[in-house]
Amino acid sequence: MGVGIKVEHLDAWFGKTQSLHDISMDIQGSHATAIIGPSGCGKSTFVRCLNRMHETIPDARVSGRVRMGELEVYNGTAAVQIRRRIGMVFQKPNPFPTMSIYDNVAAGLRLNGFHDRRRLDEVVERSLKLSALWEEVKDNLRKKSGASLSGGQQQRLCIARALAVEPQVLLMDEPCSALDPISTGKIEELIFQLKEKFTIVIVTHNMQQASRVAEFTGFFLMGRLVEFDRTEKIFTTPSDKRTEDYITGRFG
Repeated sequence: MGVGIKVEHLDAWFGKTQSLHDISMDIQGSHATAIIGPSGCGKSTFVRCLNRMHETIPDARVSGRVRMGELEVYNGTAAVQIRRRIGMVFQKPNPFPTMSIYDNVAAGLRLNGFHDRRRLDEVVERSLKLSALWEEVKDNLRKKSGASLSGGQQQRLCIARALAVEPQVLLMDEPCSALDPISTGKIEELIFQLKEKFTIVIVTHNMQQASRVAEFTGFFLMGRLVEFDRTEKIFTTPSDKRTEDYITGRFG
């Protein structure tokens, strides 16, 4: 089951430029939370802070507190351990092009020392089933490379790769922005299924998508969290005029 994430007074910088200001938010376990807002408002930076991807950028730093259940993300826990527990799917599908479909899914497990063939077979099959890709690729697991799949299939392969190491949280940074409507529909349907087992945080420019897949929504503006509430309330009776202006298309 997915666990909740508690964010307290999170600030983030790129060099001397502050990109996030005093973000506090309780992300509910085993639900989907959408992060919306105009370009450059800090959405992607926020989710990258949750699993310490932000610190991989030179001169980037973070202050504040992030807890996943009882685990302190920024206090003594190795980043590699955090990223096993909090997986990430990026905007553009990024399968390893020289690897087979099977090896793409198994890559994270092998990096973590799993080499038992039977165990790998079980996890690869389960992960591909969880990502709704198994039936489409099961006959070509070792014959085809990950790069040979369609864009939508590649994104589901990347989801399978993230799920293979058994995270509790799955971060998705605009996972559908490069996909056609049919592939987008499949990813959204997949989110519905996955949030029963995992905590999902999805960054999206598509407000209709946020309203379809997420129980909770946070609206970011200029590096600040303007409003965070149940999605239905955000989209029907927001508390802040800036949220209403964004959702009704007055800016952004």
